[in-house]
Amino acid sequence: MEVKFDGKRALVTGAGKGIGRDLAKALVKCSAEVFALSRTKEDLDSLVQEYPGVHPVQCDLADPEATKAAVESVGPIDLLVNNAGIIIQESFLDVTLDTFDKVMNVNVRSVMQVSQIVAKGMVERGTGGSIVNVSSLASKSAVKDTTSYCASKGALDMMSKVMALELGPHKIRVNTVNPTIVMTDMGIKVWSDPAKSGPMLARIPLGKFVEVDDVVHAILFLLSDKAAMVNGTTMPIEGGFLTS
Repeated sequence: MEVKFDGKRALVTGAGKGIGRDLAKALVKCSAEVFALSRTKEDLDSLVQEYPGVHPVQCDLADPEATKAAVESVGPIDLLVNNAGIIIQESFLDVTLDTFDKVMNVNVRSVMQVSQIVAKGMVERGTGGSIVNVSSLASKSAVKDTTSYCASKGALDMMSKVMALELGPHKIRVNTVNPTIVMTDMGIKVWSDPAKSGPMLARIPLGKFVEVDDVVHAILFLLSDKAAMVNGTTMPIEGGFLTS
């Protein structure tokens, strides 16, 4: 299945590393004009060196004023992927207001803010568009020591459904992808110990964790016209974990 985005302008947040970085590259290969947003200049510099056509956008999404200025500066966007997110691990009884707010601000509030700016432009132009929010299986299955993260992804899923409901009449589709553990560089580092990964893998019928390309391909499908009637969906990418 070939996916092409000729003439489309795409914005990817959290594009410096992992899923966002590989997605930005994939979108370039699919002929989109890509704006890659990250808070880390070094990551953006290396991405642009690898793919000179990418437009770098440096911004810390935890800062709402900086976020507004950065997103407005890129101009009209047809395809938006809200991929940026953070996790702070704490047991429920140890969660602080500060860490809870930090996680919610990036994982939920910034998605709302970025999406509002982009969607308003889509509505004004009357051209429609597609938004994919990168959520997590943690919105559907509790994970120990991740109260703030699980709460943020649950909120993101429901916010995405409301977005789909309200933006659908403007020909703007909104969906989420909900992967389990993804084998990014960080994922490999954290889950390389068989003593830790074994019990989790035992709950996945396919017997393996998610590769970055698995998520990238799902996002490309949801962004494309191949998914023209897919709206308001939360797409699990988990090898059957939820069947157990």
